[in-house]
Amino acid sequence: MLRSLYSGISGLRSHQTMLDVTGNNIANVNTTGFKASSAQFQDTLSQLTQGAGGPQQAVGGTNPAQIGLGVQVAGISTNFAQGSAQATGRATDMMVAGEGFFVTQSGGETTYTRAGSFDFDAAGRLVSPDGAIVQGWGAVNGEVAGGAIGDITVPREAVSAPAQTTTAGAVGNLPSDVANGTEIVQDVEVFNATGEARTLTLTFTKTGAGWNVAGVDGAQTGNGALTFDANGNVATGGTLNVGGIAVDLTEVTGVAKLSTISLAEQNGRSAGTLESFTLSPDGTLIGAFSNGGREPLGRIALANFVNPGGLEKTGGSSYRATVNSGDPAVGAPGADGLGSVAGGMLEMSNVDLSQEFTNLIVAQRGFQANARIITTSDEVLQELSNLKR
Repeated sequence: MLRSLYSGISGLRSHQTMLDVTGNNIANVNTTGFKASSAQFQDTLSQLTQGAGGPQQAVGGTNPAQIGLGVQVAGISTNFAQGSAQATGRATDMMVAGEGFFVTQSGGETTYTRAGSFDFDAAGRLVSPDGAIVQGWGAVNGEVAGGAIGDITVPREAVSAPAQTTTAGAVGNLPSDVANGTEIVQDVEVFNATGEARTLTLTFTKTGAGWNVAGVDGAQTGNGALTFDANGNVATGGTLNVGGIAVDLTEVTGVAKLSTISLAEQNGRSAGTLESFTLSPDGTLIGAFSNGGREPLGRIALANFVNPGGLEKTGGSSYRATVNSGDPAVGAPGADGLGSVAGGMLEMSNVDLSQEFTNLIVAQRGFQANARIITTSDEVLQELSNLKR
């Protein structure tokens, strides 16, 4: 039987595989985090019809004569180039900008994905659309714990602990041109260790030398005096202690015509409930609480491989490690060559439609050409059969 017949068959099979790969790329043009693949061909074994001859004194050397036996698919490689960013505005949508994969757990198996379309399940765990649980480090008392990675959980009942007020600050101006004995009273809400609110009152009384300051915090009191230099800046008495609260008065000025003094800052707060969260570039989930506090809730882990092309696709836009991908190197975003994480956006498919449609044409023409090899070989065999007539 003619060798060309089998060469044509191998060509049909290889170009059919190329069509399959290209069709899958086009089908996933809008799949989040999808990475396009491409088929690579190589020739198969060649039949040696004449060996090489070495040069002799009177005769030159000859090259070997070989007839190829067709084509085969050498491999299907995945293009891990970065896809474009698509802004979604959803806090749970995440995108890896640079190298790395999100780490997920499903049914006891660890998988890796670039598709960051996550959400919370009923248990407060961050999960992918198919239920795989996103891995990272949790936070304890506002501090991200180290060690082994685990499920990222953000309980909606999370509480920001209260903080006792230890410092407060006054800003603005005390008028220097008012009559002695003039009083200006300012209040600020402060908190004890359990988050209970109370009022700290400062009374500023004009004197000949400057201003006396009297502080009242419940049963606790404190007294001091402020004097100003020729430029209206504090000269003496820049701090007042009232019941363990250090009130900073150094930002107060003492010029004429303006009465703008106010107590604007204090570092305490009551307990607060979780209202929302944001994602920082280093993968830390920052919770925003009703008391104005902002605390870490956890940190997303990323993994990278020596040979990402060796990963095996598992479906659901996920991959699993293989013997040729190397072991995963797990770390925090932005460290050890890993990319950063962007919240509120997703990585789009990196499929290039113009290239894929060109590949369709190339695969189609290659398929047609190999089909022509088969029909031509068949015609030659028909001519051989006709010799007997």
